[in-house]
Amino acid sequence: MSAQILDGKKVAASIREEVVAEVAALKKKGVNPKLAVLLAGDDPASVVYARSKEKSCQKVGIEFSLYVLPGSVTDSEMLDLVGRLNRDESIHGIMIELPLPKQLDKKRMLEAVLPVKDVDGAHPFNRGCLFSGAGGLSPATPQSCIELLLRSGVEIKGKHAVLVGRGETVGKPLILMMLNQNATVTVCHTKTVDLAAQTRRADILVVAVGRPNMITADMIKPGAVVVDAGINEAAGGICGDVDFERAKEVAGLISPVPGGVGSLTTVMIQKNLLKAIELQGKSL
Repeated sequence: MSAQILDGKKVAASIREEVVAEVAALKKKGVNPKLAVLLAGDDPASVVYARSKEKSCQKVGIEFSLYVLPGSVTDSEMLDLVGRLNRDESIHGIMIELPLPKQLDKKRMLEAVLPVKDVDGAHPFNRGCLFSGAGGLSPATPQSCIELLLRSGVEIKGKHAVLVGRGETVGKPLILMMLNQNATVTVCHTKTVDLAAQTRRADILVVAVGRPNMITADMIKPGAVVVDAGINEAAGGICGDVDFERAKEVAGLISPVPGGVGSLTTVMIQKNLLKAIELQGKSL
């Protein structure tokens, strides 16, 4: 019997309805939510992501400004722009598209964004809030994993969650998010001995490594919940880190790629924008 599908598009549509209602309520109070996205260079994937965010924002009534900088931009030029956006009270959220041109100091750029405008949850202050449970702005992709589970009726509390991948973008923040949901967490990575033995123990298996079809059916406990947060280009198109076609015959619930976690990321950034407005005291 095939697994039930964790439908990211359906969950995203539900969250989008909430965003539309919250945006309308803010506008009645005279607040016009606005997101600024900085794009340095012409990385094709980044251009596509930026434009998709613009379209998504237009659909929910969020104002959007895209700042396109040349690939030759210097640290000081970009920092100057970030500083101006930080001071601009009409801008409620700032997001820097990655990857950045090689000459830019990525860490310095991300840390230049005001924590209360950091809708990507990349600033060390927001990472610290995640660690302490203080309620800052959280990274969109790991947040999407949690929302996909909770809104699909999956109970995380008390479950054994095995995370494959310890990257800065997904894995590390997700460790804390899972702990905050009272899961028992095991983290696997490139130095893990006998990965399959670990993954077969998982009630909830989350994979974010960027290796196509790395997790095979025999690595999954029958009936487990499988969340695939990977995205890879393959000969047949986009695929995840899990061998979906075979894994769905073993898992109880599984997220597809595309149509799973990735469907939520943009709307979670919008949710973060609304939270940023609250943190900035703009909603009063």
